[in-house]
Formats: sequence, structure tokens, C-alpha cells
Amino acid sequence: MEPVEQSNDVALDIIITNVVSVFRTRCHLNLRTIGLEGNNVIYKPEVGKVLMKLRKPRITASIWSSGKIICTGATSEDEAKLGARRLARCLQKIGFKVRFSDFKVVNVLAVCSMPFQIRLIEFTKNNRPIASYEPEIHPAASYRIKNLRATVQVFSTGNITVTGPNVQNVALAVEYIYPLLLECQKTLV
Repeated sequence: MEPVEQSNDVALDIIITNVVSVFRTRCHLNLRTIGLEGNNVIYKPEVGKVLMKLRKPRITASIWSSGKIICTGATSEDEAKLGARRLARCLQKIGFKVRFSDFKVVNVLAVCSMPFQIRLIEFTKNNRPIASYEPEIHPAASYRIKNLRATVQVFSTGNITVTGPNVQNVALAVEYIYPLLLECQKTLV
């Protein structure tokens, strides 16, 4: 959780709900061996992967035989790295010559609540080429920030979900969209 200070002294709590990261083991992994000897694993031979869950930090990993591992469920970049390293250690204990390499955070999902409600139709009209709102398909307006590689889903209640490549870009996306949302706030009658 990182509070973001705005120009008019409004502190917004950005709550990171999911961090997706990938890393490589630099060795071939026998999924059947992991399925038989590993703890908290689900072997899915029809898909060609093993799911492994860690309790601390609470992450779920998809493991492929090529050595590529995708970790989801962490709530910070540091927690994602710690979880990935613990996962590599679990595979070492099973007997694989695992080397932790190419770690990268690929996606961060965060939620933030604005202190006001938003008129979505007005927001979409003001930001027409970038913002889109299809109420029959999804209840939120979608706003893409290309230079930050972030997508913001804006709900009429004032809640927003932000997806971006890292925590810093997510925080910058919230700072960027706040003044645009402030223009379209609902007035309380």
C-alpha cells in the first residue's frame, strides 16, 4: 500500500492485489517427479504443467517442463521475488539443478478508491479517443495510458482498477488519471 499525494492534499491508498512475475530455472524439469515428490502441487498432464502453491508468501506458480515458471498472487514486487526464490529452492530440494535467473515482474494489478463518484459518460466524452465505455459489455470505462503501458478501469462508484507493468507505473497512472476523474465527479444532491 502506497499513499499517493496529490496537488490538493488528497491521499489515495493504492492497494496492490496481484503481482505476476516470471523466471527461468535454466534446466529441464520432470513434471511427473515434481507432482509425486513436491508439496502443495497439482499435476496437470493434459495441459503440460504443474501448479505449486506456497503459503508464505501466498503465491501460486505454474511450472512448465522447459523451466519457465510464472508466479501469481504476490502483493508486492519484493514478495514476488522472495516467493520465486523459495519456489526455486523447493525444486532444488526435489533434486533438480535449478539456477534462479531472468526474474521479471510482468504485471501488477491494483485497486484504488476515489473519495467521490464519477459520471462515466461525461468522462468518456471528455477523453474520447483513449477512453471507451460500453455499459452493455462491462460496467467500467476503460482508459489506456500508452506511455506508462497501463490500463485503468473506472467504475461509477469511484473505484478504479489499474493494470501496469510495475508498481511505479501503477502509481503514476493513478496520479495521471486523478485530475481527469475530478472533472467528472458526481455532485451530491
